[in-house]
Amino acid sequence: MRLSEERISHLSHLILDQLLNKGFLFVSELEEPALRRKIKTVFLGELSKEDELDDRVRKKIASYRRDIPEGSSEWDILYQRFYNEEKGKSGSR
Repeated sequence: MRLSEERISHLSHLILDQLLNKGFLFVSELEEPALRRKIKTVFLGELSKEDELDDRVRKKIASYRRDIPEGSSEWDILYQRFYNEEKGKSGSR
């Protein structure tokens, strides 16, 4: 996970606050904590999927016979290509 728990919690508050302030949601104050938890759960699930995708892509690059240094233009091109392939396999998000 690339974001801390605190950051995810903060973002879930910002998202819900914006949805409420812009009039996209109408809920009681009692319902807000449950909605924040749901937003946080969705965030964590998506971050987990992204981490799994990243791991698969990095393993593909590491499987090459020769060493391809991370950060090199070749590594970046391969990463992007494999990332798009893997994302296509798992369906668009």
